[in-house]
Amino acid sequence: MTQTTEQTAPPPAAPPATGSTGSHNLVIGLLLASAFVVILNETVMSVAIPELTRDLGVTTATAQWLTTGFLLTMAVVIPVTGFLLQRFHVRPLFMTAMALFSVGTLVAAIAPGFSVLLAGRVVQASGTAIMIPLLFTTVLNLVPAERRGRTMGTISIVISVAPALGPTLSGLVLDSLDWRWLFWLVLPIALLSLAVGAAKLDNVTTPVKVPIDIVSVVLSALAFGGLVYGLSSIGEAASGDVPVSPWLTVPVGAVALALFVWRQLVLQRTERALLDLRTFRSSHFSIAVLLVAVSMMALFGTLILIPIYLQVVLGFDVLDTGLLLLPGGLVMGLMAPFVGRAYDRVGPRALVIAGSVVVSAAMWTLAQVDVDTTRSYVQAAHILLSIGLGLTFTPLFSSGLGALAPQLYSHGSAIVSTVQQLAGAVGTALFITLLSRSVADADASATAAAATADGVHTALLAGAVISTVAALVALLVRRPPAVAPTEEV
Repeated sequence: MTQTTEQTAPPPAAPPATGSTGSHNLVIGLLLASAFVVILNETVMSVAIPELTRDLGVTTATAQWLTTGFLLTMAVVIPVTGFLLQRFHVRPLFMTAMALFSVGTLVAAIAPGFSVLLAGRVVQASGTAIMIPLLFTTVLNLVPAERRGRTMGTISIVISVAPALGPTLSGLVLDSLDWRWLFWLVLPIALLSLAVGAAKLDNVTTPVKVPIDIVSVVLSALAFGGLVYGLSSIGEAASGDVPVSPWLTVPVGAVALALFVWRQLVLQRTERALLDLRTFRSSHFSIAVLLVAVSMMALFGTLILIPIYLQVVLGFDVLDTGLLLLPGGLVMGLMAPFVGRAYDRVGPRALVIAGSVVVSAAMWTLAQVDVDTTRSYVQAAHILLSIGLGLTFTPLFSSGLGALAPQLYSHGSAIVSTVQQLAGAVGTALFITLLSRSVADADASATAAAATADGVHTALLAGAVISTVAALVALLVRRPPAVAPTEEV
């Protein structure tokens, strides 16, 4: 049943980098700038959801698919990048990623209705899915271990600050323009990045011929698609009918995930796994992946809930909503370089423990919101959450991926990227589901603001409980040992 592109010997320990230091810096710089642009679009629709529900005639649970669908597409596509990163040069992968993103942006900008808009978001996400693991793997191959914390700090700006700034950009644009300009303004930047890459980007790694298992690709799509669709559909079912029952799709996704894992365990014996799960033999990597998942759930869940709360409950307009979230995004961006340097000096343990405690405190603080909560309270809690996430992302990325042998870099990057996007989708779907169910079950005499406030409280309370468990898991974080390129896996 296994279909492969080539039957060859196992890949070498790590594709050797080629090119000068200057070309390496150019590659990393261009990847960072481009990744920031494409990841920014993950959350750019969150503030626009109330406007989209009015303009396109869809429910809130349906409109949130513009964010969840983006993240879900990435979770489905990213597992394939483990193969792509080994098989192809950096330049064609970059060109493909930016071309897909640009086409998707254009489709979304001219979309006549929700279905076409969602299709454009899916194409955008396909390009973004290639960009993130491409960035991780390239940095792991080009940057020495002793300087990796600083570079990962910069990547943390891309991974965490870009989506955090999405709502702010959305609010600024929607204050005077309609939602289509969220795409028209990004399109020239994406095309410029594509043009610069075509003219300047060098290939700095050496590809190797590796097989791809089509059955694994199908299983991964069914697994991640079924689980996230099912979770999202529970929320949508509270306000109307859904095409497929979530009680069918969630079990299908769970079974497909179990089969996917089993197949990878079998195929990795002959170096043919789509995702080599031997990465999880490293406890450092496993703990980092778990904490990244919880952090991304908190980040994306709050990024979609807070704008809904501010607009429906407190009566903010889109500009005020975006501006309230701006300080948190800026704090994360300003922290990242310092956290990266601190990681190079002291390792991950102290940073991750402190960050996890702060995240948990912020989630419990946010869980107390109601119809009378003040603007300053919400903003202070969001800034506190941003500080906690800023302390955790860089050391988790650095210690988790740095604990792997180089021959597993591409697989580790793909797994981390898959988990963080899937966790973001699950966090968004879970929080919206709890909100929608709470609003649907609210007393008939309750106002829309009161019902929404109760729903937001319920969703954030669940997030607070999860964050407390994560803070306990953070106690297990340790500095990873040095890994030699020839170490067996």
